[in-house]
Amino acid sequence: MAQRRAFFSLFILLAVAGVHGDSTMKTMEKFSGYPPESDDAGDLGSLSFSVDNNSLERQIDELAGFSDTSAPSVTRIIYSKNDILARRYIKNLMGISGLSVREDAVGNIFGRWEGSHPELAPVATGSHIDAIPYSGKYDGVVGVLGALEAINALKRSGFQPKRSLDVIMFTSEEPTRFGISCLGSRLMAGDEALAQLLLGTVDSHNISFIEAARSAGYMMGQQELSSVFLDHGSYSSFVELHIEQGPILEEEGLSIGIVTAIAAPASIKVDFEGNGGHAGAVLMPSRNDAGLAAAELALAVEKHVLESGSLDTVGTVGIIELHPGAVNSIPSKSHIEIDTRDIDEERRNAVVEKIHQSAVKISKARGVKLLGFHIVNQDPPALAAESIIAAMSVASKQLNLSSKRMISRAYHDSLFVARISPMGMIFIPCYKGYSHKPEEYASIENISNGVKVLALTLAKLSHS
Repeated sequence: MAQRRAFFSLFILLAVAGVHGDSTMKTMEKFSGYPPESDDAGDLGSLSFSVDNNSLERQIDELAGFSDTSAPSVTRIIYSKNDILARRYIKNLMGISGLSVREDAVGNIFGRWEGSHPELAPVATGSHIDAIPYSGKYDGVVGVLGALEAINALKRSGFQPKRSLDVIMFTSEEPTRFGISCLGSRLMAGDEALAQLLLGTVDSHNISFIEAARSAGYMMGQQELSSVFLDHGSYSSFVELHIEQGPILEEEGLSIGIVTAIAAPASIKVDFEGNGGHAGAVLMPSRNDAGLAAAELALAVEKHVLESGSLDTVGTVGIIELHPGAVNSIPSKSHIEIDTRDIDEERRNAVVEKIHQSAVKISKARGVKLLGFHIVNQDPPALAAESIIAAMSVASKQLNLSSKRMISRAYHDSLFVARISPMGMIFIPCYKGYSHKPEEYASIENISNGVKVLALTLAKLSHS
């Protein structure tokens, strides 16, 4: 029913797209700003914008209707039926906004507003719309629908971009179906190892990535994953609008977060093997308990992270699995998965090495085997470009919006786009910092503020 309502609303939008003007907008929040000086100041001048809050809020609700779970939760997994329907919805909105639309071999979607100097490297913005099981409706979505509304606001103002402006919807930022986060943006950044890995990757139902992509209309014919790769400098700059996914902005009563750096994780999988045995019959001095080895390593993770001396260093033990998993059986095997993050790559990697050293010591002290210490990924953090930070800061001041510089402890598609383009991020407050759960919420007022800052930032960057 939710899907039908969404399609009906979209049909109405399409029907009136060619005839309606600003007069059909019920609520248009006006604001004006002066993008910083440019080489072509005459084209910028004083820009008067209008953000259509009603339309933006409705689109967020409609997109949430494409879900494998019922409201208020959202579940939208890569190449699923609802993911395909949601993609169509985004492409239709891009068309309504007058953007030229293209898709690459894995389904990254690009909507372009061609500038007066299309030979120049374009400016890009965007995010993702996939959602982990039972999550909320704002993560990523604000950065896609908000980007489209920023473009619409610029168009309504009469602004003409010099550099073309692209809105990008990235494929599978969440590591759900195939266990790979930021799949689309990693490939765009030229990750050849990932392209090779995907050729043999299957999901929990033994459906290969290639098969799933083709079922959604991608990877057709002679298309290769390498066709997704973009050259360094393909974009002059990239800006992503996103909910904070943390409580800082809300707690401090601030409107805008200007991201200066994105922390990146190192993910680790560790396996221990002991002797096991009956919980009552094997005496304590004789035990080689793989479960206690995992528990001790979990405490070591916390210890090493705290020893770093920085609040920016974090570590999490998210998974501990014991075999055979019976209350009256000593664990003979244990599996532990660890996530460590920092904006300082050297400091984070030092923590990873200390965790490895502890795993070795624990295995020897407890008489268990360290079957494996596998670093799944060890992505480098990324710094935002000073030029983009400056543009976002000036935009916030011109709009009289309170702001602060901050880091992103969650990672985003921007982390990988930074490998091919200067990058920046705009954060807006979200309720209690909730994310990846149905209670995730951002007010339309805060979303609108983010759209305003994004619009002015894009205006500046397009004329740089």
